[in-house]
Amino acid sequence: MMNQTSHLTLTQSPIEDAAVARIKLLTYMMFFVFAMTSDSVGVIIPQLIETYQLNLTQVSAFHYVPMIFIALSGLFLGYLADKWGRKLTIIIGLMVFSIACFLFAAGSSFLYFLVLLALIGLAVGLFKTGALALIGDISANTKDHTATMNKVEGFFGVGAIVGPAVVSYLLTSGVSWKYLYISAGVLCVVLCVIASKTHYPSTKHKLTEQISLRNSLKMMKDPYAIGFSLAVALYVATEVAIYVWMPTLLADYQGSMVWLATYALTIFFVLRAGGRFLGVWLLKHISWQKVLFWFSSAVFLCYLGTAIIGVNAAVVLLPLSGLFMSMIYPTLNSKGISHFDKSKHGAVAGIILFFTAASAAISPLLMGMISDFFGHVAYGFYLATFFAALLSLGAIYNLIADPT
Repeated sequence: MMNQTSHLTLTQSPIEDAAVARIKLLTYMMFFVFAMTSDSVGVIIPQLIETYQLNLTQVSAFHYVPMIFIALSGLFLGYLADKWGRKLTIIIGLMVFSIACFLFAAGSSFLYFLVLLALIGLAVGLFKTGALALIGDISANTKDHTATMNKVEGFFGVGAIVGPAVVSYLLTSGVSWKYLYISAGVLCVVLCVIASKTHYPSTKHKLTEQISLRNSLKMMKDPYAIGFSLAVALYVATEVAIYVWMPTLLADYQGSMVWLATYALTIFFVLRAGGRFLGVWLLKHISWQKVLFWFSSAVFLCYLGTAIIGVNAAVVLLPLSGLFMSMIYPTLNSKGISHFDKSKHGAVAGIILFFTAASAAISPLLMGMISDFFGHVAYGFYLATFFAALLSLGAIYNLIADPT
């Protein structure tokens, strides 16, 4: 007798517009809070070096530890958004995130902070895969899905601006940077309450293939899942190079635009955030394949100009690349997820998140190793230029072959 198992398969039953609006706002704010903490690392690291007398290799763990655990969470726990449902997965993720943030006030050792960052990584993997799957549930079609993803990443971009600004304000006021995490914990509690009171798309059980970790990992063999994941990994490698190593590269700049070098990272984040909201409009009028081709080509040219001309070009081109990077990640993420049935969105989102976080952890480390070996951070940007070239070639293939 055949052993049949059941799992959740999403229905198309309508939900109220107010519920959809609340779900979108909840998703926007989850990404906003995540960015507040993740993209503030560059401002916090100098304080850690001074307080704990760490070298660059040691202190870099503050960046790669949460990224590694986000990757592991996405790969091994992403399927839970399909098995347990979006709502429960999101609530658990937000609860763990908030508890870890509050615990920053209870300790002071660097190792203690790394343990909390590992918990935050696991939590982000849970609520982010749940949120990404939920976007697919409420999207009418793939174009609507991509537009919503660009808005979501736009709010992430805003959080990436607000977080470092909050840390800078705290430090100039003589207050510990740990209050950033405590503030993020308070916001997550509010989001957890909103999530618990929000009406989600209805679900029903259907006899089909069992939702399990084993079946989730089988999707690693799917050419579309891997193709989009690798494209996302290449994009992340080019983006992380900016906010991890650009300030070090521009430290050598002595030209007439010192003010631009000073605010280069802020300008990059502003252009990236604004470009994502602009991308919502742009993708309504131009096919995503063409937009991806033009924008990835522009990013490559920004890196190529930096590699050939040097720091005098980098001071303009690298911040400008934020405008062209803006819509690449949310569009690739959206198309990769929406290509599959909604019952698999959690698993696919987890796989893409694994490649995202793994690239965010490994690529800046490789850049640092190459820079140390050759004696200058510019050599690390040669590697980033290579990543940008591969991404551009992938966009050309996507435009011509149109595999989706």
